[in-house]
Amino acid sequence: MFTQLRNRAFTLVELLIVVVVLGILAGIVLPSFSSSTEDAKLASMVQNLQTIRASLDLYKVQHGDLYPGYPAGGGTPTETLLSNQLSLSSKKDHSTAAIGTDDYNLGPYMKSGMPANPFNGLKTVKLVADATAFPTAGDDTTGWVYKPKTGQFKANLTAESSDGTELFDY
Repeated sequence: MFTQLRNRAFTLVELLIVVVVLGILAGIVLPSFSSSTEDAKLASMVQNLQTIRASLDLYKVQHGDLYPGYPAGGGTPTETLLSNQLSLSSKKDHSTAAIGTDDYNLGPYMKSGMPANPFNGLKTVKLVADATAFPTAGDDTTGWVYKPKTGQFKANLTAESSDGTELFDY
């Protein structure tokens, strides 16, 4: 009986060969999953940029040629005003109220608010002042960078895509 069990068991060498083969297969497969993850993040970021830019442009068309972020009556744009003007109902004068409020018949443009940047997970927006030039590169301090005066909106990233394109340049 002991000899029957011995003939059916795997030897240490056979087990080591299986482990080595599995290790080689894992080494081949795992980088492709990593690449797929980066590709999915890039696709998500591009889709977010398209949605946000379209929302900014629609807001501008409906609010007297002024992008969101500015307070009603004029003044300095803020991230809070930008968020409110995109996610709440508004009037032509840029004032906002809860969705469904009477006389606030414009918007919302982004019901879920600002999406997180898929690469750094940040929803925050760095606002560029009217008199300041738009940055030429990202700095990773926020999810996005936006200049209300011109409507420029980009991902605030320093990394590159797999083809070498700066993510800030999308």
